[in-house]
Amino acid sequence: MAVVNAPPRIGIVTEAMARRPLLEVMDWLVHEAPGVTDLEIGSGGYAPPTHCDVPVLLHDAGARKAWLAEIAARSLRVAALNAWGNPLHPDSDVARKHDADLRDSIRLAAAVGVNRIVAMAGCPAAARGDRTPHFAAGGWIPYLEGVHETQWAEDVVPYWTALAEFARREHPDLLICIELHPGTVVYNVETFERLAALGPAIAANIDPSHFFWMGMDAIAVVERLGKRSGHSHGKDVVFLAENLALNGLLDHRWPQPPAAMPWNFAVVGRGRDEDWWKRFVAELCSRSQVQTIAIEHEDPFVPAEAGIKEAAGVLARGIAAA
Repeated sequence: MAVVNAPPRIGIVTEAMARRPLLEVMDWLVHEAPGVTDLEIGSGGYAPPTHCDVPVLLHDAGARKAWLAEIAARSLRVAALNAWGNPLHPDSDVARKHDADLRDSIRLAAAVGVNRIVAMAGCPAAARGDRTPHFAAGGWIPYLEGVHETQWAEDVVPYWTALAEFARREHPDLLICIELHPGTVVYNVETFERLAALGPAIAANIDPSHFFWMGMDAIAVVERLGKRSGHSHGKDVVFLAENLALNGLLDHRWPQPPAAMPWNFAVVGRGRDEDWWKRFVAELCSRSQVQTIAIEHEDPFVPAEAGIKEAAGVLARGIAAA
């Protein structure tokens, strides 16, 4: 029988409120969404670092102490730093910055006692000399064949082997939780397991919404990955049948215009019902190392404040049931 772990806490990815100061965001949570106790804060890459001045916090112990004190004063905690980006980008300036941001996030996590970082595996070029990333999701026609294998041999394995070793040296208790996301080299179980084999610091960030629109089963993914699941996002997907019938899942216009899309990210509970979310939370409790389900609000039809409160209610009932 599976052992049931402590139930996960509810958090938010603060990127949805990146234009508001962190103190204002936290005060709003305390008064309007008291069930939310954890913060996932952007620290670089493509994630806006407006709630986390990494250079200052890294080099100024007083600033770190004050930052953490403001968070603790509201009975909140930092569950994860988020440095999602593309350290494999063929533009060396982008790759260098995103790699530096990820490494600084690891250093900062060690300094402030955070044991999770959310990241993406990145996406390199198809061949040396290319200027843009190439998402090699299949070799269905001749000019796509072999790209995946070359990327892994020349870019993915060398980079992530070194990065995983760096993380273990700097912060032995840290899990770098990789989002399984199309457009990167890690987007499903097969590609994640290939990356995870490069080092024990590499874990998965479970975002059910990514699996929904790829036709995957999020509960089956958690069952397969087990303890390699280290963090989770709370986000749903709603499919628009009439648009899906005409254009399928692959639509280059995403995310605009939302009403014309075959699918959209949605508030937790608006795609899958509450019974599904209860089963999902129970699976996280029994098999994973997930400590926080962080609400990632990306629903184009619902304001962030309303969506976060609604999602928190669904997740709270799921956690209570688990």
